[in-house]
Amino acid sequence: MDNQNNRKPEDGKKTPNFLTMVFLAMVTLFCISLISRTYTNASSMELTYNEFMTVIQTADIEKVVVDESSRKISVQIKRADTGKTEEYYSAIVGDEVEEVRQILMARDISLEGTIVERTSFLLELLIYMIPVLLVWGVFMFVMRKSGGGGGIMGIGKSNAKVYMQKETGVTFQDVAGQDEAEESLVEIVDFLHNPGKYSEIGAKLPKGALLVGPPGTGKTLLAKAVAGEAKVPFFSLAGSDFVEMFVGVGASRVRDLFKQAQQQAPCIIFIDEIDAIGKSRDTRFGGNDEREQTLNQLLAEMDGFDSSKGVFILAATNRPEVLDPALLRPGRLDRRIIVDKPDLKGRAAILRVHAKNVRMDDSVDLDAIAMATSGAVGSDLANMINEAAILAVKKHRQYVCQADLFESVEVVIAGKEKKDRIMNSKERRMVSFHEVGHALVAALQKNTEPVQKITIVPRTMGSLGYVMQTPEEEKFLMTKAELEAELVTLLAGRASEEIFFESVSTGASNDIEKATNIARAMVTRFGMSEEFGLMGLESVESQYLDGRTVMNCGDATAAKVDGVVKEMLKDSYQKAKQIIMENQDAMNVIADFLIEKETITGKEFMDLLHKVQEDRKKTASEEVTAEVLGENGEASVYDGEEKTGVSGQEAAESCPENAASGQEEAESLSEAEAAGKEAIPEKKDFE
Repeated sequence: MDNQNNRKPEDGKKTPNFLTMVFLAMVTLFCISLISRTYTNASSMELTYNEFMTVIQTADIEKVVVDESSRKISVQIKRADTGKTEEYYSAIVGDEVEEVRQILMARDISLEGTIVERTSFLLELLIYMIPVLLVWGVFMFVMRKSGGGGGIMGIGKSNAKVYMQKETGVTFQDVAGQDEAEESLVEIVDFLHNPGKYSEIGAKLPKGALLVGPPGTGKTLLAKAVAGEAKVPFFSLAGSDFVEMFVGVGASRVRDLFKQAQQQAPCIIFIDEIDAIGKSRDTRFGGNDEREQTLNQLLAEMDGFDSSKGVFILAATNRPEVLDPALLRPGRLDRRIIVDKPDLKGRAAILRVHAKNVRMDDSVDLDAIAMATSGAVGSDLANMINEAAILAVKKHRQYVCQADLFESVEVVIAGKEKKDRIMNSKERRMVSFHEVGHALVAALQKNTEPVQKITIVPRTMGSLGYVMQTPEEEKFLMTKAELEAELVTLLAGRASEEIFFESVSTGASNDIEKATNIARAMVTRFGMSEEFGLMGLESVESQYLDGRTVMNCGDATAAKVDGVVKEMLKDSYQKAKQIIMENQDAMNVIADFLIEKETITGKEFMDLLHKVQEDRKKTASEEVTAEVLGENGEASVYDGEEKTGVSGQEAAESCPENAASGQEEAESLSEAEAAGKEAIPEKKDFE
């Protein structure tokens, strides 16, 4: 491409900048050299030969240095009145050296060292310039090698990478789980293929679209798929590519990019992480001239080019709240396409896309993996498939099985098993009761997710154990009852430690943090507290990154919020303690089994829980029966069969009082049995 016509003004700008820098460097070196010479010669003075001879004959001399090659002699004299040392030197020729030597020998003063020959000013300047020139040469070489546009004279050129269809190799078939975003982009592809049918009716193609979503959801992949489907050139840059140390370079690169794009239209320009140059021009806290100049140039170019030629701009960010409003108005980035975390159907589709080139066993159920990975994004799911394949190779298998996939889910979520972290028996027991506390309270409450797995094997991400819960169905909303049950479940681990060990540990720190965040959100954002009602007291600042929130109330209200949150957590903790106190027998049995096995499945956990509750029910029934026997004498019922003694009818006829008592005891027995049945939760299938 020939850029000479438009490049002259820019080159004219850059050349004075370069020469100015060289001139300033030379002036700086001149000043340094002048100061150095002035400082060095401040206490040194040149004398005539006669004056010098007078000095060496009368003065108190500390040192005399003769350098015959430079034909100079120097003496150092220490003044008694000031205590300072002064230096004098003089040129010597011929026999004068020997004359000086005789005088010094008579005064018993020895000669030592040599006089350093003083260089000229120009030579000193050259000595200082050599390192600077070397550094500048290295800088120019690095700039040229790093693709900076051919050195300093071409530093304003765009370094956009141009991908043609054969290089991208990505189409919409490689994208899954983003049906709505894909539908919006299909229209753009159709316009690039058939612009005529839109222009005939008077429709105009949007100039740009902004892809917004959390990291890893496939924004860059969607942009490449658009270029792959449209079979047009694809200019790919990051926002940081426009930012350089030199003022004006970013704006120059924007101009060069749009010139190249118009020459190769129809094409797509993709700017990833556009927030690097597109931040709001709010100068309350100081501005950045280079970034603002780049943004202004980008806005001008987006207004200036003709969209009918087929130049389309795609941008991606996960921080839309910081972008400048002028960048988002119609006529620039017209459309905002949300690329959010996939739902259950989307996760299953993404898993199938990434698994199509991986050998899978017939037992693999990707839908079950999708159900167990709620909240995962596309990059997480791709990583899980790859980890499962690596695990299969480690275990010398030819195919990936379901167990490999579930283990890969744990690796991505919690990290690898930390085999070198060996807990002592006390710690193992405490961690076991902690995790069983979570699982038991989750199983005995309504509105909770079923337990899939319990383990006390430490993981590399810091956990000493965890409980994995999987939802029975995809949920997009959470009710107040579900959130309250989640609070009780999170605090059950700490409650179990306090009940069984009469002490607490640091293991509940993450549980407390999560519970506090949930309780605070219920009060400040979800309107689920009686004290504040429907007031919105917090707003989310970074929706697609860390979800950071900011309080929108005064300090007094914020203090009251803290008090309400504290009471909510306290009530949840007391409820967790009550549930565990009522099921201590189950806690002991399941915790002992977990200590022995280290890892148990949700089915094993529920089987143990049901067995303990059945034993408890049977014991309660026997105690009630024994009490009935003690009050009614010979009449009894045991295991549903009549035993020896008087029949119930005969006992009733002989003693009406006993008949009434027996009726009351029978009713109490029926109530006890009914209570025992209600205490057993519905058994769920975890296989």
